[in-house]
Amino acid sequence: MKRVYVWTLPTRLFHWLFVSLILGAWVASLEDRWLSLHAAIGSAVGVLLVFRIVWGIMGPKYSRFTDFTLRFDALKEYLLSLLNPSRHYIGHNPAASFVMIAMLATVVLATISGMLAYGIQENRGVLAFLHAGYFSDMKWFGEIHEFFVNLLWVLIAAHVMGVLSDRVLHKSDRTLNSIVDGHKNFEGENAVLSFAQKTVAIIGIGGTIAFLIYTLSVPNNPITLGYNQKVNYAKVNPAFVNECGSCHTLYPPTLLPSESWTKLMGDLSNHFGDDASLDPADHQTILAYLLAHSAEKSTQEMSVKMMQSLQNRDMIAFTQTPFWKRTHRDIPAEVFKRDSIKSRANCKACHSDVEQGTIEDNSIKAI
Repeated sequence: MKRVYVWTLPTRLFHWLFVSLILGAWVASLEDRWLSLHAAIGSAVGVLLVFRIVWGIMGPKYSRFTDFTLRFDALKEYLLSLLNPSRHYIGHNPAASFVMIAMLATVVLATISGMLAYGIQENRGVLAFLHAGYFSDMKWFGEIHEFFVNLLWVLIAAHVMGVLSDRVLHKSDRTLNSIVDGHKNFEGENAVLSFAQKTVAIIGIGGTIAFLIYTLSVPNNPITLGYNQKVNYAKVNPAFVNECGSCHTLYPPTLLPSESWTKLMGDLSNHFGDDASLDPADHQTILAYLLAHSAEKSTQEMSVKMMQSLQNRDMIAFTQTPFWKRTHRDIPAEVFKRDSIKSRANCKACHSDVEQGTIEDNSIKAI
């Protein structure tokens, strides 16, 4: 049987770069402190998808969307004749065609929803301008992104199962091998690249790699740049720093609602077993500052999620709040007993920016 050239080099490079970026984005999602890395890789996936869409329109034979078999009658016929196929497909068979289109569409939606979540929830990246307007609904954007990511894994599993089953049932076709060397065992027309297609491929593949290198190597680039402003508490409220920060971590006012701060400041003579009483002037200054910048007045992710988790709005021990327990539930109890931490309330042991008024995911220190 004749060997036909089906997948040109740009198509194969897209496939393996796509696989690498998806795996990289998944690994970077495993740790909150790697969120900027996740955003950078996810954005590179978006750039690569733009190339694939263009390639699907003007690419070579077999890689164009018009070559995909997207008919349900053809899909039914293909599935019913897997053991004894009545027709062979040089490019994508009907099942692969449907899965590939679904996969590309899902990744597009996952990328867009991820950029929205990153901008609205984290106040970072090119869509951070949406943060202030949608912060009260921020959790939905993350959940939508997670839905499309989970759907993608289902489609990837279907794709892998299809390739493996084809390897077993139709080994002579060389479907699996073809994504490495580009050739299948069929009678057909070889895929050929024109000058314009080669140019588009260089721009698309090379541009994706250059974009990824840029976002990973250039600090404060527009793709990962954060807009949550750090606060110099010593400058804006010296009493708050001197009286509160001298004994424990300087907890941002945005961490608890006004009811909690009112209750806490109303019984400083019994401040978690200690007498932390203040003179009236300092007491009034600090209380006014805490109330003016409490959680319900903030659009930061930690503040919004704290407020959404609270039923009892006058809790003063933030380590007992549902939000704190949920975000720290996977940390073993013995970690908090280490000499470098000593207490669950010692936020700055892990959150290097907490005393500057922010708790950014990428500022979490490894423990």
